[in-house]
Amino acid sequence: MTLTFLNLTFVSGVLLGLVEGSADAFQRQYSGDVLIKNLESKSFIRNNEKITKWLKTQPEVVAVSSRFLSSNLVEANYRTNTSPYDKDDSVFTQIAGINPSGEDAVTKLESRVIDGRYLNKSDIGYVMIGSELLAEYRRVNDAGLGALENVQIGDKIRIKFGASSFEFELAGVLKSKNQNVSQRIFMVDTQLRQILNRSDYGANEIAIRLSNENKATALVASLKSGPFKDSAQFQTFLEAQGTFFEDIKSTFSILSSVIGFIGLMVAAITVFIVIFINAVARRRFIGILKGIGIKRTSIEIAYIIQAMFYAGIGILLGLSLLMYLIVPFIAANPIDFPFSDGIVYVTASGLISKTLILFAATLIAGYLPAKLITRQNTLDAILNRQS
Repeated sequence: MTLTFLNLTFVSGVLLGLVEGSADAFQRQYSGDVLIKNLESKSFIRNNEKITKWLKTQPEVVAVSSRFLSSNLVEANYRTNTSPYDKDDSVFTQIAGINPSGEDAVTKLESRVIDGRYLNKSDIGYVMIGSELLAEYRRVNDAGLGALENVQIGDKIRIKFGASSFEFELAGVLKSKNQNVSQRIFMVDTQLRQILNRSDYGANEIAIRLSNENKATALVASLKSGPFKDSAQFQTFLEAQGTFFEDIKSTFSILSSVIGFIGLMVAAITVFIVIFINAVARRRFIGILKGIGIKRTSIEIAYIIQAMFYAGIGILLGLSLLMYLIVPFIAANPIDFPFSDGIVYVTASGLISKTLILFAATLIAGYLPAKLITRQNTLDAILNRQS
């Protein structure tokens, strides 16, 4: 019963935790609690400075980070590839200009550095690169997604902006389970704005960290109804994620339900067999009890209570293992999935529903064998004869 309860809760918890881990990475490492993006019809956020100043006056806003984005061709090893027959070591990706301290305040980006160092405000001519853009750090080399070869800290890379090219020194490598971090190149915002001739401070993204994520909806509502309503897209972290995570979560919920149903049937059959063997072994005593006037329903209830006892002890043991050992351990040591730091995601409502389902299955499994045995003729049961 303990293993069955864990099967019902742990398997679904891991599957849903995989999605929750991805959603959590999206929020904590990229979008913040509120994400502002430029309108589809505009190339940047209008009134960016005014929006930023207004946000900093709001008591629930902890940190704000503006990002300037540009999609460009990035080249490496261009000094050694001198032959016209050499394949270009290049990748087309997105360049993000950030204020290093502001970005770290929102997304803790510095903690994502796995090699080299984090940028500072004066690092003109330096960049950080997402690990998915480097062949050395990728799990699988996908032919459809380019990656730079043999690039180390301190090496030079070249980024093309239109007809012009600029050299940058690699300062650090970032690793994240969120593709908006792992597939971007980061540089200081002042340099990118200068290259792009963007003197109007028009950012493409503004990520906002709040003191409480539950205040995101109210802040977005204020932005949408205020004087900046036509300046940008305003989204809570859930809205910014779109429907992808919810669709995957629904798929995994169905999958975990199928797996759990199989485990539930195994548990029910096991309880049925245990109660049935127990009742058959006490067949004569059941006959005697009926002979002295004990009602058949009372005997059946006794066996149901026995089955409920098995279920109760099993659920308590399973719940203790789950909440005090498995969940805390995996929270401290997340499962390293390719696109998520997996956790075990359980909710109070989910635990209650699975507990009730297991109790219901056990009740039926305990009642049926008791019903079969108590229906036998009383004299045949006492004499242990087959009816």
